[in-house]
Amino acid sequence: MSVNKGDLTLRSLSLFYIGMLIILPILAITSEAFKGGLQNLWANIVSTQALYSFRLTLIAAFIIVLINIFTGTATAWVLVRYRFPLKDLMDALIDLPFAIPTVVTGIMLVTLYGPMSAAGGFLERRGIEIMFAKPGIILALLFVTFPFIVRSVQPVLLEMEPDMEEAAKTLGATPFTTFRRVVLPTLAPSILTGAALSFSRALGEFGSIAIVAGNIPMKTQVASVYIYGEIESCNNQGALGLSVVLLFFSFAVLTFMNILQARSRRYER
Repeated sequence: MSVNKGDLTLRSLSLFYIGMLIILPILAITSEAFKGGLQNLWANIVSTQALYSFRLTLIAAFIIVLINIFTGTATAWVLVRYRFPLKDLMDALIDLPFAIPTVVTGIMLVTLYGPMSAAGGFLERRGIEIMFAKPGIILALLFVTFPFIVRSVQPVLLEMEPDMEEAAKTLGATPFTTFRRVVLPTLAPSILTGAALSFSRALGEFGSIAIVAGNIPMKTQVASVYIYGEIESCNNQGALGLSVVLLFFSFAVLTFMNILQARSRRYER
């Protein structure tokens, strides 16, 4: 199959752009991380503070993914299957976390749930601490990752034909059984895609968490904030160690997502 010069030029430019924008920075940070030797890199990764921040990041990411799977799928279902006032406004608001700086997200949450606010003061008097504690991290991550599953599931629901659902109901299936046996298998790949994107986004979130968590070591310090603190302390090797780990986890999650999508496309054929 012959390739004309225009196609070859376009491919070359695309590969060059991807190489300069993505591949070279990845190679640079990986090379720099190993400069001090594998033993030094490992020591930076398994330090007590680094391990705690990474474990807290993973736990928070898993929690928000589980919540988003249910709330995101339900929101997409409501937006597609129901008509109600201000539906278009609600649909537009779903994308708001994409549009505003994450630092603004942190400020909004502190304003609403901080100790000086009415809601935050009410909760603190009852022993419930939101801001500068782990619940604040969960809230911030839920806000910035919420659109991923909604926008992954919504197009699939829009394309689904109602015939199979109607046939299942005609055969006596309950609404729950119809959803579980007919709708959910179709939605599963898109739900997993949104979950993978949410998880990867949560691993690297910095701006909102830096505001709401307070950067308290061994308490509310997540991996991204720990890395920033190491850079501020001029410990670049310490920052690079955990950076490489986050890079590996994000790449692994997105690779897994692409494999699932490829298998889903082959199954549909």
